Amino acid sequence: MVSSLFIRPLALVLSLVLLLPSSLVDGSAESNPNPILTYHAGPLLTGNINLAIIWYGNVGRSQKVAIRNFIKSLNLNSIDADVQPQVSTWWKVVESYQGAVPGSGGSSPPIRVRAYKQMSDASYQYGKILTVDYLPQLVEQVTKGDPNLLPVILTARDITVQGLCMGKCGLHALIDGKKPCIVVGNPETECPGACAWPFHKSDMGPQGVVLQPPNGNIGADAMVVAFASALAEVVTNPFNSGFYQGRETDPVGAAMACRGIFGSGAFPGNAGKVRIDPKTGGAFNAHGNKNKKFLLPAIWDPRTSTCWTLM
Repeated sequence: MVSSLFIRPLALVLSLVLLLPSSLVDGSAESNPNPILTYHAGPLLTGNINLAIIWYGNVGRSQKVAIRNFIKSLNLNSIDADVQPQVSTWWKVVESYQGAVPGSGGSSPPIRVRAYKQMSDASYQYGKILTVDYLPQLVEQVTKGDPNLLPVILTARDITVQGLCMGKCGLHALIDGKKPCIVVGNPETECPGACAWPFHKSDMGPQGVVLQPPNGNIGADAMVVAFASALAEVVTNPFNSGFYQGRETDPVGAAMACRGIFGSGAFPGNAGKVRIDPKTGGAFNAHGNKNKKFLLPAIWDPRTSTCWTLM
């Protein structure tokens, strides 16, 4: 089945809106250890989520491999005790938001995610400064108008994306007020101190230990963190009417509410409890597809109303 399903219908007439919280990503643990996200009666993404990915610019192989393996890991479950915790365990918390919707009966069926369609645009047809004005064209280019696809725009390291480095390191936008999409930049060269932390020295807030990226590439692993955060928030708050904290025009979602936290015991300048791969020195907290390892951000757990981590 190709289509994405939604909990509860909703009519929207907004123009394109970037969902950017006012707080900068600061490479530190969230100051409020118990943020509260409330439900605003809107739909969540459920069922089958088919991603239409466009790689804009000369996106490196390391970035593509890391993102693809992360996506494949979301619904991959293993009972092997040696490969715990898993990416799929993190994803189950995102799925659990369904059960927090009034009238759902607490049911949280699986949300299947796959890279249904991929294409590359290495011609830089919209230039190297990607503004929100170009998002509708890129979305149309990759989806061909198919409403059942969730467009994802992933950019090369030499692309500047409007809105990134000023708020979220990954974001979701509404195209014509009704079509959610995800946009993720590569912070390897642009604002690495804000968006590549904890794999890069933070240029904001207290300094802590700089961790080695689990896949050996700062840009690739930072993009996974940003993409994972954006995906969790687009599923739980696709139209800015689902689960969030703060104002409707300035929402703080499932991942942003717990920014800077990757493991238990996190505090400003310290990502928290993680594991270190003895072979590579890479820091991780989740196992995934093809024995890949990932460092995934904390997300707000609607069952406990606290920031939840894999470790």
